[in-house]
Amino acid sequence: MLKKYVGYGTMMCLLIAGTTSCNNAEKNEKQGDEIHNVAAQKVPEEAEGLIGRWDITVDKDGKSAPSWLEVKLSGFSTLVGAFVGEGGSSRPVSHIKLQGTKFSFEIPPQWESGGGLFTIEGELVGEEIKGTITTNSGNTFPFTGVKAPYLVRTGEAQWGEPIELFNGTDLTGWTTSGDNSQWVVEEGILINKGTGANLISEQKFEDFKLIAEFRYAEGANSGLYLRGRYEVQIEDSPKDRHPGSLYFGGVYGFLAPSEMATLGPNEWNKYEITLRGRMVTIVANGKTIINNQEIPGITGGALDSREGEPGPIYIQGDHTGVEFRKITVIPAK
Repeated sequence: MLKKYVGYGTMMCLLIAGTTSCNNAEKNEKQGDEIHNVAAQKVPEEAEGLIGRWDITVDKDGKSAPSWLEVKLSGFSTLVGAFVGEGGSSRPVSHIKLQGTKFSFEIPPQWESGGGLFTIEGELVGEEIKGTITTNSGNTFPFTGVKAPYLVRTGEAQWGEPIELFNGTDLTGWTTSGDNSQWVVEEGILINKGTGANLISEQKFEDFKLIAEFRYAEGANSGLYLRGRYEVQIEDSPKDRHPGSLYFGGVYGFLAPSEMATLGPNEWNKYEITLRGRMVTIVANGKTIINNQEIPGITGGALDSREGEPGPIYIQGDHTGVEFRKITVIPAK
């Protein structure tokens, strides 16, 4: 009988020990979950100066080309981010390697032809970053970058008098990005007849409301750039497509509309866009599709990366044709 009780006692001890062990494991797991809380996240000292958004200027054989980089902390020490090149949309960066003050990462091509990777190598130098971008075709260009401004606005906006950027008669008040302009005015309509130069307003604006009435053909692809830096997409997007930042009404590569509010090709569509600092509201054909959302940085095709400065309204003309019958800006006072 003693052996039997000893056996039972041993089993009870094991059960108790197992229960205690499980409780400790659960406790440790809970503690681990608490450590993983973002509120407890601490930025590694070596990464403090690099984390944030950067407005970048690339020197491409004497020509300035804008780019943009965001560096974020993922977990305890992994740096990730997003990158915008001269063209295309924002590209995710899965891992930014950091050694001392030097950083590097690679990204695959997007709309560029050919294979291979883009390699970005840089260094934090004081309040700036400097380095090189090596393209997937092997060309290397130097760049410099400064921290992007927050562009925070406070108080209620006060709006000035409307400015008609398109006078219905000619291209007065506009300039083109090159000699291959396809822009004409016919019967009160501003028309881009085919792939060619972009159209850029001579006036520059900081905060404003923009009202544009436009029409596009089947298969068309164009866009309106706010301050010459943030593209609001004009595209022949199927109405049954899931909304996305690359489609009609999106801020290219960054902000997706809540619905596909296009009336379709060959119809007069209308955008009412309000931009204050980085915050944008877009109303398409009477429907609010983006409501006071932050634009993180410049989009591909931007004229420059100087986000703290006023900029023009520019209409993309290097893809396909588009027509406008009204372009009105109401600037903030």
